[in-house]
Amino acid sequence: MVTMSTEPTTPSPGPPPPPPGEDFLRLHHQICFSLHAASRAFGSVYRVVLKDLGLTYPQYLVMLVLWEHGELPVKRIGELLRLESGTLSPLLKRLDAAGLVHRERSAQDERSVTVRLTEQGTALREPALRVPQRIATATGLSLTEVTELRERLNRLTEALDTARLDD
Repeated sequence: MVTMSTEPTTPSPGPPPPPPGEDFLRLHHQICFSLHAASRAFGSVYRVVLKDLGLTYPQYLVMLVLWEHGELPVKRIGELLRLESGTLSPLLKRLDAAGLVHRERSAQDERSVTVRLTEQGTALREPALRVPQRIATATGLSLTEVTELRERLNRLTEALDTARLDD
């Protein structure tokens, strides 16, 4: 014989909530992934914006450094862009082949190579002046928001550069 209970039943509560902090293991909670996704999205926008200039994003960064600082040793360009020579050398070789820069070995130190803009590289600065505005527009952020975000990212980079984490 089956007996029916007259007491109300409560639905099973489901799985218990995760322990505090466990939720931070979700992908969308990872700041590194948010930065990675934003970087990839920027790359897509830059690809379109830089197409008319005939530059890739990494090449554009090299040109920015040279437009700002003028002639520089490869080592210094690498420091400013946070790039290893194995990554930077092929970029410079392509820019040289495109006639935008000239690379020259130092007479005093055969290991040192100096890079300078050619006339064509210098002339490319003028049409490149439109790039920052197009990128800023694509972000949907105000100039103030872009400036604040850049400053926060710079502080984050500095903090990570100086972080001492023990394994």
